[in-house]
Amino acid sequence: MDYQKAYSYLFNAITDALQQLEQQNYGQATATLIAAQQQTEEWYMEED
Repeated sequence: MDYQKAYSYLFNAITDALQQLEQQNYGQATATLIAAQQQTEEWYMEED
């Protein structure tokens, strides 16, 4: 697994989610984090 790619992707998703939370857009923040979690899990599973 390309951990640098995954770290960068997650970092950016967390940054986006924090901005969404500051705007009180809780649903979008949740969706952003779930999508990031699912994507990185998919990358991890592809390595097996």
